Amino acid sequence: MSTITLEYPPSWLAAMGVDAPQFAADTKIAAAMKLFERHRLSSGQAAQLAGMSRVEFLLTCRQWGVSSVDWDEEDLAAEFSGALPLLHP
Repeated sequence: MSTITLEYPPSWLAAMGVDAPQFAADTKIAAAMKLFERHRLSSGQAAQLAGMSRVEFLLTCRQWGVSSVDWDEEDLAAEFSGALPLLHP
């Protein structure tokens, strides 16, 4: 594994009301979310970067305003082409 070092002034921690470990965790999740959102990492890769399971990562996407699925109309049609019709009473 490689390492990235991020320099920041201690005043950021006070302004955010977090300690260094929480800031590091938040920064890793933020980077993972953005790289996933920009299609640079898969959800599994992003989850690994964020230090969580893939399921946990996908469930956390909403809290960060990131869509966990990115389907266009063609993808949706293909996914639901074999779906049963809705029953109306």
